[in-house]
Amino acid sequence: MSAVIAEQAETTSTTTSGIREGAFGNARTLTCRECGHEVELGPHYACMECFGPLEIAYDFPAVTREQIEAGPRNIWRYKALLPVPTDIEQSPNMEPGFTRLLKAGNLGRELGIDNLWVKDDSTNPTNSFKDRVVACALSAATEFGSKVFACPSTGNLANAVAAAGARAGIKTVVFIPSNLEKPKQVNSAVFTESLVAVNGNYDDVNKLASEIAGEEDGWAFVNVNVRPYYAEGSKTLGYEIAEQLGWRLPDQIVIPVASGSQLTKVHKAFQELIKLGLVEDKPYKVFGAQANGCSPVSAAYKGGTDAIRPVKPDTIAKSLAIGNPADGIYVLDICRQTGGAVEDITDDEVRQGIVLLARTEGIFTETAGGTTVGVLKKLVETGQLDTSLETVVINTGHGLKTLDAVSDSVGPVATIEPSYAAFVQTGLA
Repeated sequence: MSAVIAEQAETTSTTTSGIREGAFGNARTLTCRECGHEVELGPHYACMECFGPLEIAYDFPAVTREQIEAGPRNIWRYKALLPVPTDIEQSPNMEPGFTRLLKAGNLGRELGIDNLWVKDDSTNPTNSFKDRVVACALSAATEFGSKVFACPSTGNLANAVAAAGARAGIKTVVFIPSNLEKPKQVNSAVFTESLVAVNGNYDDVNKLASEIAGEEDGWAFVNVNVRPYYAEGSKTLGYEIAEQLGWRLPDQIVIPVASGSQLTKVHKAFQELIKLGLVEDKPYKVFGAQANGCSPVSAAYKGGTDAIRPVKPDTIAKSLAIGNPADGIYVLDICRQTGGAVEDITDDEVRQGIVLLARTEGIFTETAGGTTVGVLKKLVETGQLDTSLETVVINTGHGLKTLDAVSDSVGPVATIEPSYAAFVQTGLA
């Protein structure tokens, strides 16, 4: 055992009551993103000094590409860079990650982008990137001895929590807005009998979850009281993109923005890879994508302000419908510092993005992915994105979850009798 790892193990066993030695791997402490105050590892998510958000800080050992490549074909190949124990693979989990990175030549030609890739996370176990973050949250909840695994969700997270809880044998309770798309409701209810629909939007559901977390002992809300651990799972998207590109960073990346956590953690992953010497240090631009029915971060970016004004969501992109995004200010910082931008599009453009990706690359994306592809198109049209640079766009979930978004705009081109003459009349011959 290296001196760094030994020191971490000693710290964990002596400062975190009831948590086994090495429970969080190379994680060293929780650090406030605002004031830098450090808190020992535990079920904490807000700084007691300034009430800023906490995130994981590490003492990383030397990590090589060869060590990573020898690991399992899921997110645990990066376990040395995550707040999880070294034996994480031995616990029942959904084994998410290492999803495909597809060269999107057809979409690139359609949009005029020379070198375009799609990171397709719709092939995760419950068909969205949320399986990544939930896997890390479940590991933390287990170490804390939590009895209930729970979340407020716009759909994909509820699916992932319910499935992961079932696999791990822990009770799950998931809370969703009552107007959530029916397929996402079914995708959660099939895994858990404790699906609770709340009259209100996501921010109302999140507020309720925070109240429950403060009142009920033993409840681990993945994106509330174990949020620092949960959020780290999104880093694996950045790790995989770099590895799948041959251990290099893309020049540009377009990421959907709901709470903003995914974007900030992909950027964190890129920075960690640079510091560890696993990729070459180079400039890259980060772009955020929102639907304009819920675009508080885009509005702040365009207004040249750091003040993000909460909004009441009104968009078909329900998985992005977070009117008061927790990481919004950090999204602004990253996009501005890297020379990127935050852009938004209409619901009609979201639908067009879904169809465009499907008909060029054979990928059926949900409304979040339609938003990202639609924003990619707008960034090209407005000259904000350099079409000569290598670009990655993230598809976060599968279109079967949001069928209603396009069900009225696609369908049979004709209904005919079963005869060749009738077929000829369609003009398809």
